[in-house]
Amino acid sequence: MDIEGFRTYCLSLPGSEEKTPFEKFFHGKHSFLAFYVNGKMFCYFDIDQFDRCTIKCHPEEIEELKETYQSVEPPYNCNPKYWISIKFNEDMPDKEIKRLVRQSYEIVHTHN
Repeated sequence: MDIEGFRTYCLSLPGSEEKTPFEKFFHGKHSFLAFYVNGKMFCYFDIDQFDRCTIKCHPEEIEELKETYQSVEPPYNCNPKYWISIKFNEDMPDKEIKRLVRQSYEIVHTHN
């Protein structure tokens, strides 16, 4: 997975927009790019260290994903009941990562 391809995919979801909402918290040490739909975040990652993304997930699916893929980890700075982080270029295929990003988008989009 490369950063431009992933960014393009996230922006291809209808009504999605990108922002850098965390800059004031990290004093320029990290540049997080976040994707929103209807004003709510569905995905974010560190631009400087593009090695994982954090997405919203159905709570009942999280344990199964953790058991299936080593690349699924607790989220960075989000509620682990509803969010996961996925490491890129490990044991989860890009197609599955995109499916989960789309699912995250749909969770946020439909719960508005």
